[in-house]
Amino acid sequence: MNAAIAGFGAGPVVRLLKKYIRFARGADDLTVAEKVYAIAGFLGIVTTFLLIMSIQTVRLQNSYRNMQASSAAAAINSGLVNASIYAIVMDSRGIYMSTERAKVKEFADGILKRNHELAEVMKGWEPTVRSEDFEQFAALKRRIAQFIDFRQELVRRALDISPAAAREFGDTEASSTVRSRLNADLEALQRGYNERIREADGLAEQNRYAAWYLFMLGLAALVLAALNVLVIRDSVLARLLDIAQATDRITTGDIRSEVPHLRRQDEIGRLARGVRNFRDAVAQVFELEQLEFDLSKQRDAAMAERDAFNDKYQVKKWQLSAAINSMPQGLIMLDGKASVIAMNSKYCRMYNLPETIKSGSSLEEILLHRVASGLFSGDIKAYLSAILVRIAKREPAAYEIMLNDGRIVKIFERPMDGGGWVSVQEDVTEQRQKERILERTERLLATVVENVREGIIAKDARSLRYLFINKAAEQQIGMSRSDLVGKTARELFSPETAELIEKRDQQLLAQSQQLEPIVDTIYNPVRGRQVISWRRLQIGSHGEDSHMFVSMIEDLSDQVGTAA
Repeated sequence: MNAAIAGFGAGPVVRLLKKYIRFARGADDLTVAEKVYAIAGFLGIVTTFLLIMSIQTVRLQNSYRNMQASSAAAAINSGLVNASIYAIVMDSRGIYMSTERAKVKEFADGILKRNHELAEVMKGWEPTVRSEDFEQFAALKRRIAQFIDFRQELVRRALDISPAAAREFGDTEASSTVRSRLNADLEALQRGYNERIREADGLAEQNRYAAWYLFMLGLAALVLAALNVLVIRDSVLARLLDIAQATDRITTGDIRSEVPHLRRQDEIGRLARGVRNFRDAVAQVFELEQLEFDLSKQRDAAMAERDAFNDKYQVKKWQLSAAINSMPQGLIMLDGKASVIAMNSKYCRMYNLPETIKSGSSLEEILLHRVASGLFSGDIKAYLSAILVRIAKREPAAYEIMLNDGRIVKIFERPMDGGGWVSVQEDVTEQRQKERILERTERLLATVVENVREGIIAKDARSLRYLFINKAAEQQIGMSRSDLVGKTARELFSPETAELIEKRDQQLLAQSQQLEPIVDTIYNPVRGRQVISWRRLQIGSHGEDSHMFVSMIEDLSDQVGTAA
């Protein structure tokens, strides 16, 4: 492998080294690229060392910070554990010395509270423990658990039995042993953290040396960068300025202008020779100027035609926008990807959309704004998926939705030619409210009419066919409303009775209303001879669909028979 490298690359490398040596002695036969590459190579080496030292410095800093953080957390938690243990021991002594149950209860509550605090401190300490300290920490954790269990039992005896029983339980060798071992575990763990603090100090010293190395490497990189700037300025920029000035003279028409640095063998020389070729080509440019002038005239004509077409397009666009914005309904058009093609101002006001949402925005942006403003609470992804499916299938749809603010919006969706989707949306809240009010009114009216004692009959004034008969009228006539509705008097009664009813209809047409009761005798095919008293009203007028006769009938047959 070494032989291959020597055979293939030794010659060019040696020649390049010789050129660099001659350049150092004062010769100027290096190309610009060779000069820049040499400086860049040295700069790359320095930068590599700088990167390595930076990584090492960062590693040292991270190790230092981790050690400091874990040691500080251990010191804080160790202090909290000692303080909690001391407070629990003091409360235990309070139990031993108390004779009143209230005082015993107060100290017992303090022990339970601090037991909980001690357990929480250990719980918060555990995530910060390093792996090498975990065994010691586990031993300490077990001691703490024994200490807490012991104090829990002491509290139980003090409350359930007596303070003396608690004192007897607490003043034992087991209690002293748990406490002494707990202190020993804390001291052992603390010694380990103290050793880590000394290691962190050593890392800090190493970090200072690394910082000096970084400074020196950075200074070397700065020197190489300055050297690179000098080489670029003297070998490239000054020469390029000469060539640029020659190029400016050529572009102004001075085709006899001399081009400098033609004899150089580096990139500057090649550029100079290229400028010379450019100068020779300028003459040909003059020949093309007339052709360019003709093409310019044609281009101007095409641009004028384009501008005229654009003006017509803008007018049509304005007219379409005005028509859309004049609609009383909200309108939105989407393309096949649910992006907004157009929407009118009514739609924006309906959902209180900001000015940032416009043509080009997505339907998802609109839904997100509606969620933020409380006007949409559904699943946005599912809603968009359903819209895209309907767009793909070109399925029209019509439905109503209720917004979270109580408004009801009726939506008509239709596919557009060429793909896409248009939705016309109308706020029908007031209409639906009126319909509900009308429905309640009709229900109330029907209930009242059905339960009055008088018979009530409604008849179409044009066809004279019965439209409505209440329950009282059914009982008076003796026929069900299914037998009466849709028929005329001549289809139900004898000719004499039918003529009398039609005569009263003509009188009502002339008078508009007959509020005074009229008593007539009729012959009912079911009830026979009947004496009735009726008052009549005319609703609407001639030519209206709602033109009706309303009769309020009272059967007087029984009264007349009793009087006779």
